[in-house]
Amino acid sequence: MTKTIAGPRGLTRRQLLARATAAGASFVVGAGYVAATDAAWATEMNAMKPDSFATLVQLARDIYPHDRIPDENYVVAVKGYDTPQEVDATEAGIEMLNAAARGRGYGSYLDIGWERDRVDLLRSIEDSDFFQKIRGGLVTGLYNQKAVWPIFGYEGESFSQGGYLYRGFDDIAWL
Repeated sequence: MTKTIAGPRGLTRRQLLARATAAGASFVVGAGYVAATDAAWATEMNAMKPDSFATLVQLARDIYPHDRIPDENYVVAVKGYDTPQEVDATEAGIEMLNAAARGRGYGSYLDIGWERDRVDLLRSIEDSDFFQKIRGGLVTGLYNQKAVWPIFGYEGESFSQGGYLYRGFDDIAWL
């Protein structure tokens, strides 16, 4: 059964992604939702504009780029900014980011196709409160997800299993 998205045309997710892929989009934004065309995730917005949320996901991936971490983990990491308490400051920061992109000849941050160019733009705003807040929030928002721990070889806390002493602490073969 394919779930219908409450969008302007009542498209199914499959139809939405198929149409966006044909158009060459990397994010699809609509009335209250954002979906990626190259990954199996979609999310609904509570307070934030869908364009802004898509920008926030791309920003998160550019700040902490890990090819092996899927986009849905970045979505989870930034979902906390989609609240009534955070939306005004986050939307203002994203508008600042988009204005910086327009100053470089792009329509928005999402229109910058090369990661290198997006990172150069981020370096120009890295001292801003917005950038520092997002970067700081991503440290826990992204790396505290149990789903990403195996990617880095982290097995989680060890106290409940008797500590690290007998769980690989002393298996160093090069010493």
